[in-house]
Amino acid sequence: MAYKLLSSITVSDIESLGISQEAATSLHERVSEIINTHGDDSPATWQSITRSILNPELPFSFHQMLYYSCFKDYGPDPPAWIPDPENAALTNVGQLLERRGKEFLGSGYKDPITSFSDFQKFSVSNPEVYWKIVLDEMNISFSKPPQCILHESLPGESQVSYPGGQWLPGAYINPAKNCLSLNSKRSLDDTIIIWRDELHDDLPVQRMTLKQLREEVWLVAYALEALDLVKGSAIAIDMPMNVKSVVIYLAIVLAGYVVVSIADSFAPREISTRLKISNAKVIFTQDLIIRGDKSLPLYSRVVDAQSPMAIVIPTKGSEFSMKLRNGDLSWHDFLEGVNNLRGKEFIAVEKPVEAFTNILFSSGTTGDPKAIPWSNISPLKAAADAWCHLDIRRGDIVSWPTNLGWMMGPWLVYASFMNGASMALYNGSPLGPGFAKFVQDAKVTMLGVIPSLVRSWRNANSTSGYDWSAIRCFGSTGEASNVEEYLWLMGRANYKPIIEYCGGTEIGGGFVTGSLLQAQSLAAFSTPAMCCTLHILDDDGHPIPENVPGIGELALGPHMFGASNTLLNADHYSVYFKGMPLWNGRVLRRHGDVFERTARGYYHAHGRADDTMNLGGIKVSSVEIERICSGVDSNILELAAIGVPPSGGGPELLVVAVVLKCSDKADLQELRISFNSALQKKLNPLFRVSRVVSLPSLPRTASNKVMRRVLRQQLLHNESSKI
Repeated sequence: MAYKLLSSITVSDIESLGISQEAATSLHERVSEIINTHGDDSPATWQSITRSILNPELPFSFHQMLYYSCFKDYGPDPPAWIPDPENAALTNVGQLLERRGKEFLGSGYKDPITSFSDFQKFSVSNPEVYWKIVLDEMNISFSKPPQCILHESLPGESQVSYPGGQWLPGAYINPAKNCLSLNSKRSLDDTIIIWRDELHDDLPVQRMTLKQLREEVWLVAYALEALDLVKGSAIAIDMPMNVKSVVIYLAIVLAGYVVVSIADSFAPREISTRLKISNAKVIFTQDLIIRGDKSLPLYSRVVDAQSPMAIVIPTKGSEFSMKLRNGDLSWHDFLEGVNNLRGKEFIAVEKPVEAFTNILFSSGTTGDPKAIPWSNISPLKAAADAWCHLDIRRGDIVSWPTNLGWMMGPWLVYASFMNGASMALYNGSPLGPGFAKFVQDAKVTMLGVIPSLVRSWRNANSTSGYDWSAIRCFGSTGEASNVEEYLWLMGRANYKPIIEYCGGTEIGGGFVTGSLLQAQSLAAFSTPAMCCTLHILDDDGHPIPENVPGIGELALGPHMFGASNTLLNADHYSVYFKGMPLWNGRVLRRHGDVFERTARGYYHAHGRADDTMNLGGIKVSSVEIERICSGVDSNILELAAIGVPPSGGGPELLVVAVVLKCSDKADLQELRISFNSALQKKLNPLFRVSRVVSLPSLPRTASNKVMRRVLRQQLLHNESSKI
């Protein structure tokens, strides 16, 4: 849709969006007043519009009209949110810089907003200083302090084991103890978990204090010790993320064992693979998963996976709907022998920082998943990212629909508890209005999302009528986001910022993200994460100069606090470092995503390197094409663009697979013409969609990433217009 300049919008234009004449006249007058003050198209104009005019009750089409009209001639990366100095000074980093900015940056320090980018560069040049400060700010305690922050490999030393150096050498720590300890950030009576069960949406939210959580974790830790497992043994969790699974997670870590993370959506074969790779000795699970009025089997899948001893929690009351295997324990029997110890503090098992605390798995599309151990440093990276980039602190209530089987589950535990915040858990599907009401009732201040979840909310209008004004910011991860959908999301919370956050299981957190001290553009990252350097490789595999716009495969600087240095079932050096170029004498770390650095200094994700295609000699990412095509027709639910070689050989052909809201209304030929028009106008006049296929759904990994490689293979073996 073509939008006018802001000053050209008329009352009748506003009325055409379904707004009454009286309201349209009033809105037009208020927009005109803002234009008189700030001009027709400045970021300050948009900032004033979001603060004084737009609200969730106004039609989203009106939000779109003002956004696109305001930035009609702005070019790429318009700022959808701009920090204000007063609030910036109250953030974690803002307060630190106000106290010590001149110490770090000298006379170049101005204020938290102006100097944030310089502080990020300072963290890269001075990682020892940065990490000491942040660990102190988070009140992290070591039973044995580190000899130093970073020990770099000296000339002549092998860099194969630690190409990024050794972090916190000599230190001993227990991450769970740090989650439960008392410090200046919290008291025993502080609420630390808030939750609600699906279908109980009209009941008050339930709460657990720090005192109650500590006692529950201690009791489970005693029960684990009673199993007589060797310290360091692997113990799996295959459960939804609820209060009990969080208690179990913390207890396993507190008692000196290693968590094996298994998503509750997995089939028996996938469960079995992860149990075997990790050599898990015990698994915690539930009999059933309750979703609305449906009961989904879980324990039976664990049994079919031929698991080791299972400790089974009944979903309803204390009775099971099935008989347990010989050797398996009910939750009641597991705890029965230690109930006399309830309330007695469990002394945490302190371990070296390089010891494993969690085994997680990548969601590869072929072969066995990579088994990625988190060391005792990885939780500190997760919590520090939350402290710096998402500004999580005491008083915050953090909700992020996820599962302990994926890295964002453990991330949420550490990001919340190590920063003195509360965690909000909804026991049910996050797709419907029940979750939206929970966000309102729990007064969530930081809401984490993935783009497909936002898409579902928008399509179903799930958030309508609920008050999300308590939200301070959103976090987004997992897949490339969409400008339209995220403009809609910001509008649900009166235009609070969305902090994009991209990393990986093997990183322990993020490498590129946003900040509440920088202007945030939709579907874009504003900064490398603290202490991280990003290197975009050219077609020859060499890093392009820093701060120069470009697109290519992304490599990471090797000095990454908390990142993996081993894999259980693959050679770590071969996977992440072998064959990579050098930078300042050190080998870069492979990541595999394609990233673009724009002229305004933002970063855009363009999917995996194997999600790029070559169209007529021009390299382009699937995500870039998908962003343009997704806005062509309102009947499109989601789509995927792939390059498919023709059967007789030759250049790749562009094929777009679409999932439609109403497939019987679709004219795929008309859709192809519309795609071509949009691509040739907005991206490249030489690009042409050769075919559009309609699918009931897109193939995805268990972590919800589109498997374009699988889709490409399916199309190669099918000559028809449908798979």
